[in-house]
Amino acid sequence: MEGPGAATGRRLLVLGAGPAQLGLLGAAREQGLFVIALDRDPTAPGFRYADRRAIISTEDEQGIERLASAERVEGIIAPGIDWPVGIAARVAERLGLPHPIDAVVANRAVSKQKQREALAEAKVPQPGWHIVSESEVGLPVPSVVKAPDRQGQKGLTLVRSEDELPAAIGRAIEESRSGVAIIEELVDGPEVTVNAFSLRGDFHPLTVTDRLTAEPPAFGVALAHVWPAQSARPRSGHGEGGGGNREVPPATSDQSVRSEAAKVAEAAVRALGIENGPSYTQLRIGPDGPQVIEVAARLGGGHDAELAKLALGVDLNGLALQAALGEPIWSAALQPTPEVGGAVVRFLVPPEGVLEEVEGVNEARVLEGVEDVRIYREPGHIFGPFRRGADRAGAVLAIGDSREEAVERSDEAARLIRFKVGAESLV
Repeated sequence: MEGPGAATGRRLLVLGAGPAQLGLLGAAREQGLFVIALDRDPTAPGFRYADRRAIISTEDEQGIERLASAERVEGIIAPGIDWPVGIAARVAERLGLPHPIDAVVANRAVSKQKQREALAEAKVPQPGWHIVSESEVGLPVPSVVKAPDRQGQKGLTLVRSEDELPAAIGRAIEESRSGVAIIEELVDGPEVTVNAFSLRGDFHPLTVTDRLTAEPPAFGVALAHVWPAQSARPRSGHGEGGGGNREVPPATSDQSVRSEAAKVAEAAVRALGIENGPSYTQLRIGPDGPQVIEVAARLGGGHDAELAKLALGVDLNGLALQAALGEPIWSAALQPTPEVGGAVVRFLVPPEGVLEEVEGVNEARVLEGVEDVRIYREPGHIFGPFRRGADRAGAVLAIGDSREEAVERSDEAARLIRFKVGAESLV
């Protein structure tokens, strides 16, 4: 299917056209690239930026390779979601296309088990973990149970008691491609994200943000990314450590926490062998310091690249496009210059039901400090229970002279936006 059709530049294949890909797709359009986007969802919001669209799953490796070959693309990229990163690297390798990381590194990065093994070998701080193929006795709680080769909270459960473990392990194994589950110690402390870019082996940390998450059953789903991070290290024995709708953490001696988090993220990225391209590292700040929850060899899927540009003037989307096309990148492009005092991505959580209309978007967009409002779904979309990142309905990007002002502006914008849903709900 043909899209806007205005671009006449180099041909780029983008795996995914959902909310996580909106920033990169928009940047590709602005640069005049000929964009071929694929997604299994024909209503994916990123298709509006595509010159050509294909209804193909981002996990259909054979279909992706056939499409890339037929379209004679010059680059392939998988922003915002993990498993397709490995597919992009393997397809690029077979077709002789550029890619910032090779297939071996990509395969390691998209497997939570291989990540844990590499981090353990390099002695990078991380939670204790176990691989199981069935329920076992004596496993630690509280813990986090995951499918080691899935994404988007598939098979993810926060377990607080031993009697919850069997069902959680069963769910993870059911979702897993490899038939096993990974059980990780729950680190007691706030969560931060380090967005970075590696260039010829040099790690360039950019934004360190607080990742504020939802309470179970939407455990692990981000509700906001707030820059700069102000997550204090907890005292041993305090706090639930289970996520939750946290208030914005108070200011503390945060520079050392951010620096420490960036150093641990660098060690993790190096342990995985990522020498070029973007990385997105989630950490929890425990009593003994930052511990790596997971690393992604890609752009963050929560408009993290756009936040980095607003906060520091570094165009992560543009850099990722250059890396995907094999274009030269100069280190000067990675020098951060703080542009504002604070920046926020605040996600919008809808009520359940059939979407009829969205009100207040125009009013929210004109508020001072609101840089963008993104609505992911069109009328007719069915919002189910809030469980995963894919259940979010949109996002507000806001800036301010301080972190607190940016948060206030994003909250004010969110209050104006109303999702009207039908009473028939999930018929």
